[in-house]
Amino acid sequence: MARRQGSVERKTRETDIRLRLDLDGEGKSRIATGIGFFDHMLTAFSTHGRFDVELRCKGDLHVDAHHSVEDVGIAFGQALREALGDKKGIVRFGHAYVPLDEALSRCVIDLSGRPYLHYDVTFKARQVGEMPTELFEDFFWALADHGRLNIHLEAIRGRNAHHIAETLFKSASRALSMAVARDPRVKGIPSTKGSL
Repeated sequence: MARRQGSVERKTRETDIRLRLDLDGEGKSRIATGIGFFDHMLTAFSTHGRFDVELRCKGDLHVDAHHSVEDVGIAFGQALREALGDKKGIVRFGHAYVPLDEALSRCVIDLSGRPYLHYDVTFKARQVGEMPTELFEDFFWALADHGRLNIHLEAIRGRNAHHIAETLFKSASRALSMAVARDPRVKGIPSTKGSL
């Protein structure tokens, strides 16, 4: 069975990104965005979703991290769409609860072809490492928009910003892994419309 892979090269005046995504991987990653905490989150995303990811982003970090984070989300979404192709035989829906010590987050995903993000997350800290916490929402919006998927992401509880962020990325990766999985009972596209 063919591996489902996507590859994106995106170059603007603000960022230069090369990304390869393999949905049928083992969770191996080589990630370098220049933002240490973001690299940590994307590594967790790869590991717990069992996606193989190679990512290099050179961004205008002398301005701030926003362009790099958002553009990486755009590239991830585009690579996901390429890897999924016509979406035949997939589960389509996925969900996951992930705890980390006192923090707990839930993610529910539908590979519907209709982009939407519901993001119910509050951070007390404005920054984790060198990454502003408000940028997590920007990443997931870009992923939803360019991957054309519906994401409901909620931090149910938590105190430590590092823990909360990690549960967001891990729950999103586990939900996405479930949604992209192949279901042998599904012979075509899992939709009454006949397309996603």
